[in-house]
Amino acid sequence: MANMTKDELAKSLELYAVTDRAWVGERTLTACVEEAIKGGITFLQLREKEAPRAEIELRARVLLPLAREARIPFVIDDDVELAKIVGADGVHVGQSDMACEKARKTLGDDAIIGVSAGTVEEALAAQAAGADYIGVGGIYPTSTKEDAQVIGVDGLRKICEAVDIPVVAIGGVNAENLATLKGSGADGVALVSAIFAADDIEAATRKLRKIADETFGDGEDTTASAPANE
Repeated sequence: MANMTKDELAKSLELYAVTDRAWVGERTLTACVEEAIKGGITFLQLREKEAPRAEIELRARVLLPLAREARIPFVIDDDVELAKIVGADGVHVGQSDMACEKARKTLGDDAIIGVSAGTVEEALAAQAAGADYIGVGGIYPTSTKEDAQVIGVDGLRKICEAVDIPVVAIGGVNAENLATLKGSGADGVALVSAIFAADDIEAATRKLRKIADETFGDGEDTTASAPANE
């Protein structure tokens, strides 16, 4: 798992940033990610659904060194081959048939592979397929994925109780409701607009990190505790 133990991976999920160019406006994605890193994100996923693959590769090659310097994991959404090409720490895939198995075969045993799940059955299937962590949602309604099923904190808790691998919550979570995840069993929260739509990304992220520490952690600074592949 990118030279990480299960516990290290779980800690790294605490404040998981998912990029989305739709929120950055006239700013560059690189500048926004740099601000988020300064604010204390612990994990970074490049998710750019609309951009051409060559452009996504360019962005990945720019963001990867930033994640390396910050010692946080860097994964790419869905594109397993691109993750291998650029040397990312892993990939996050959906529920499509054999997605996790194919990713593991392509990227190897040390790669971090996350799988999305919205039900206990999907989560158990992902675990059985060899996923390292599960992205569970949507927790609350979200404009990022308007058609996403909402499972709520109770649904999140049921999934966390059912699986033995780390879980990160996603969907409609922000500074106002993040604390409602305390006691759910989740290891962290994945955020898009709560980070990248902020006018001051560093300040917003710093605030979110403080709440995340109180919600999931023991108050310790985990920013530098997640080693990435050399």
